[in-house]
This record gives sequence, structure tokens and C-alpha cells, in this order.
Amino acid sequence: MPGIDIMDESVAQEEKAYRPALSIRKGEFIALAAALMALNALAIDVMLPALQQIGAALQVAEENDRQFIITAYVIGFGVAQLFYGPIADRFGRRAPLLIGLAVYVLSSIAAALAPSFAALLLFRCLQGIGAAATRVIAVSAIRDTFGGRQMAEVMSMVMMVFMVIPVLAPSLGQVAMIFGGWPAIFFLMAGLGLVVTLWAAGRLPETLEPGMRRPLSPASILEGFRLVVTNRLALCYTLAMTAIFGGLFGFINSAQQIYVDIYGMGDWFPLLFALGAGLMAISSFTNSRLVGRFGMRRLSHGAMIGFLLTNAVWLGLTLIGPIPFALFFVLFSVSMFQFGLMGANFNAIAMEPLGKVAGTAAAVLGFVTTLGGGIVGALIGQAFDGTLTPLAGGYFVLGIVALVLVLIAERGRLFRTVNPQV
Repeated sequence: MPGIDIMDESVAQEEKAYRPALSIRKGEFIALAAALMALNALAIDVMLPALQQIGAALQVAEENDRQFIITAYVIGFGVAQLFYGPIADRFGRRAPLLIGLAVYVLSSIAAALAPSFAALLLFRCLQGIGAAATRVIAVSAIRDTFGGRQMAEVMSMVMMVFMVIPVLAPSLGQVAMIFGGWPAIFFLMAGLGLVVTLWAAGRLPETLEPGMRRPLSPASILEGFRLVVTNRLALCYTLAMTAIFGGLFGFINSAQQIYVDIYGMGDWFPLLFALGAGLMAISSFTNSRLVGRFGMRRLSHGAMIGFLLTNAVWLGLTLIGPIPFALFFVLFSVSMFQFGLMGANFNAIAMEPLGKVAGTAAAVLGFVTTLGGGIVGALIGQAFDGTLTPLAGGYFVLGIVALVLVLIAERGRLFRTVNPQV
């Protein structure tokens, strides 16, 4: 078929033999994978209503410095994935996951008792290190078990459930603070983390076949990383996803300042934040229903172009002057909907040719997208100047970067059908 990369096609065919049958129902597997990944969203978004209170309690003078509570977690989460991937390819998925969950729960408790802002940032970084296992193992287990459009469908369903957490998290954070101030938020995370730990320990099957395990040696690890970074599709789509995630992290870092400081929506902040996350959940569900019919590329490429055009309009309006809240919210909502159509598909396209090193691949993808996106998002957040221009400009520039990378990955051709499965 024209336009097929021989390497991508042969790898896709070869990998079919390695996908094990699930020992639990597909629905429970998707729900458990979503719960694992949702712990990450919880650890980020549940903190947003507490940033002001934490800043006051721990004597943080500069308002923008409160954003480091988010950034510290993202750094730990991003870097640690590089280690979990090779370990998961050697020892399987379950043991590294349970160890990471234990670190997540214990560091959450420690953060609740932190005596200073520096100590809190340290425990937040440790919390991210523990949570990194959930992302690597969830993506690896999905790739172990599914491929092609079916993998994209499963990832979309996972992302849909995953996106419910940002809808609820700010409200959960506010409720927790009513009963115990900001430390109660960390006890809440510890409790939910413990529930997910017990669920995974009792129900998650080992999805890595014994014959697929790779030795934990420097040569093997470097070979796994080489396979990831030298695959054009995997590398370019990973970097494109990093650009898109950078915009999302930029919004998360500055969301409270936008809604509260610019538009005076203090009491409405949790609801408005939830609406934006809800649109991502809806778009992820939409993607899961449509991807089998239209394919990952058609949906994600169309969303990427729409994302770029939407934010070109948004940036242009911010350069003219302040824009009304209603107009901002419409433009932002359209962008958030398109996030959901890009994320799961970009991830599935990047993972498709890398099944033999799924753990390492998930680690590299997670490291690059999380740490890279977190750094870009931190830069956007730190650029907040009381206007929407830094965020709108960041979205627009990152949309261009994503488009260029996808064009490189696809050799200049968008919307192409590589094979009936993708």
C-alpha cells in the first residue's frame, strides 16, 4: 500500500503474536488503567484551590512561586519514568507498579506534615516519583494487550475516565480544606492512592509475557532507548504531544490567576475549571467512538489544525486588548475539546511500532511529554502578566511546533491511511 513504512508495517504484524489475553474483563481493565493515571491528575488539579492558602501558611512571598507546587511534582513524575520503563521490561508490570504506589501514598502523608515550603516541594517531587510508575505501567499494559485503532480506542476510554478527575478535583480540594485545611488534601490523595493500590494488587494481571522480558543491563537499556528515539513516527509524535501538553500545563499553572485575578471568578473557579476538563473528557469519549471508523490520523490531524486556527484567533484578540470572559471561555473551550482528540491518538501512534520495548517506550514517551511539557508549561505560567496574551501566545506557538513535527513524521502528508488498523 502506498505510503506505508516497511518497518512500521512489519513491526505491527509481528507484534500481533505477543498480545496476551486479559484475565479480567476489558471494562475493569480500562477502569483500573484509568484509575492509575487519574492519580496523576488528582495530584495536580486537587491542589489548585489550595495554592493561596499554602502560600500564606508557608510564607511564600511571590505569588508565581506557588506554581512550584505543581512544577516539583511534574519534575519528579517526568524524570522517574525513565527508570520505571526498563525495570518494568525486566521484572514485569505489577511489582514496579505496587512499589511506586507505596511511594505515592507515603509521600502524600509526608507532604501533609511538611514544616516548610522547601520540605513540601521535596515531598511533592517524591510523590511524582511514585506516581510515575502508574503512568508507565498503565500505558505499557495497554500496549501489551492492544494494538492499532483498538489501542487508540482503549486509550481514549482511559483518557475519558482520566479527565473526570479534573472535573471533580478542585471541588474535592475545596471540600477537604473545609475539614482540615490544605493538609487534608494530601491525606485525601493518600487515601485514594491506597484504594487504587489494593485494587491493582488484587486484580491487575501481569501483561508482560515471560518471553518478552528484557535483561536489565546498560546495553539492553540503551538499545531500548535507541529503538524509541530512532523511530521517526515515535519520536516526532512524542515531541508533538510534548508541545500540546506544554500548553495544557501552562494553563494549569496559571488557571487560578486567570479566573480569579483577571475575571474575578473566585467562587466559580472550581466549576469553570471542571467545565474545561469535562470538554476534554467528552472529546476523548467522542474519539473512542469515531477512531475505529475514521482512524487516528484523520481525527488527530483535523483537531491539530483546528487547535492552531482557534488559538490564532485567540492570540490576535488578546493583542488588540482585553477580551470579555464569555469570548475567552468559548475559545478556550474549543481548544480543550481538541486536546482530547489529539492526546490519545498521538500517544497510540507513537507507541504502535514499539511493542517489543513497551515499558521503555512508555517511559521515554512519558519522560519527554511530562518533563518537557512541564518545563514549557512552567515558562508559560511564569510569564503570566495579568493578561491572557502569554497563554494564548503559548498555545499558538506550540500548535505550530506540533504541526511541523507531525508533517516530519508523516513525510509531509496529513490525513493519510497507513493501514486499515491505524
